Amino acid sequence: MTESYLDKEINIFRPATPFMRDHLRVIWLSFAAWVIVIFGPPTATLFAPDLMSGTTVLGFPLHFALGALITPLGALLLSVGYALQRDRLDTKYGISHDVESAAPDERGTEDEDTETDSDTVAADGGAE
Repeated sequence: MTESYLDKEINIFRPATPFMRDHLRVIWLSFAAWVIVIFGPPTATLFAPDLMSGTTVLGFPLHFALGALITPLGALLLSVGYALQRDRLDTKYGISHDVESAAPDERGTEDEDTETDSDTVAADGGAE
């Protein structure tokens, strides 16, 4: 019996499958961008208070405008970017999230342990 991808250890520093490696790269890059977007304005205010408080944008101090406008917009754009990257990875590795519309009684009475389609792709990109 061959080893299933489910038997592999999950390690965020050494992914077991190419899909996991690519997905982890997207997650780490998204996390790094999130840290910059969320913690950038307060950090800039800490290190350059005169610039951040003296500059006005739309009548508000720069530090307030960045915190109130840019940070939520940046988080939203990061969410959209992650969804697009994940869809790209799903397409690259042939992962489908479509649910089969056939009712259980229409599928027949095959044993649940037998595999009927050897080309089925698992959710992490490995073959089931």
